[in-house]
Amino acid sequence: MIYAGIDLGGTTIKAALVNEKGEILISRSIPTKAERPYQEIAADMADLVLDLIKDQGLELGDVHSVGIGSPGAIDPVNGEIIFAANFADFHHVPMAALIRERIDLPVYLENDANVAALGEAMFGAGEGSKNSILITLGTGLGGGIIINGKIFSGYYMGGGELGHIVIKADGFQCTCGRKGCWEVYSAATALIRMGRERAQQHPECRLNRLYDGDLTKLNAKDVFDAANGGDVFAIDAVEEYSHYLAIGTGNVINIFQPEYVIIGGGPSAQGDKLLDPVKRQLKREVFGGDTKTKVVIAKLGNSAGVIGAAMLGVINEND
Repeated sequence: MIYAGIDLGGTTIKAALVNEKGEILISRSIPTKAERPYQEIAADMADLVLDLIKDQGLELGDVHSVGIGSPGAIDPVNGEIIFAANFADFHHVPMAALIRERIDLPVYLENDANVAALGEAMFGAGEGSKNSILITLGTGLGGGIIINGKIFSGYYMGGGELGHIVIKADGFQCTCGRKGCWEVYSAATALIRMGRERAQQHPECRLNRLYDGDLTKLNAKDVFDAANGGDVFAIDAVEEYSHYLAIGTGNVINIFQPEYVIIGGGPSAQGDKLLDPVKRQLKREVFGGDTKTKVVIAKLGNSAGVIGAAMLGVINEND
């Protein structure tokens, strides 16, 4: 069986045809042009899938369903994007219905972090598991929760906002309005802030030698590279970052006890250099001092979203 998946992003729309083994048969991306009316964006999403079906030499009847992963607050029951930032007018957008108008197939809609978690659970780092959690480290900190092989969305589709659990009372201000959110301390941008602070306090810090001393250009990899090169100040920043990542991960494990916590996003490219200090500190954070939960690096990369979106047809078929 073949499934179509769409990963709707603020910059690009990616679509793919995926088989039941999670293998991408064909994929393509186009610019989103997010300032446009949602009707035009929906039309491009549908046309992209139809083009892939044609280019793969298939008929519409060869495809089981279309799944969509979208940013924002999602109502998967009614196939509606309640609200999505970074788009011109995404308020109560009936996205599933708009796609069905152009593609006569079942259409499923979910939050983009949730479908990425589903992709990793089924075919990535959590393959074979029924209970796993994906944590994505980027500009913010996203999360997706898989329980008994299903996406956990909560009572009103707002579950899984792991970035907005508070790990430091009265800490730094978060964009959500709360203070001390995990996102503020463990997103990739948090490590950049920590590295910048060390560089400002210590002129001899290796980070000051980059970009002609323009610290606004620092990225998370720069901080890791300096730490891996032996810079004591960058090492201190990475240790602080790992400390907060371990606190949040410990909270997640204590609540859900999943088989896997899967970490994705830019900093995850560091592999064991990210995981080792987190695992070491986790022993202080999990109930009982130890856990059977495996903390691993995501495997599917940028394909997790489109694969997970395609698999919405599988999990909904099994309901």
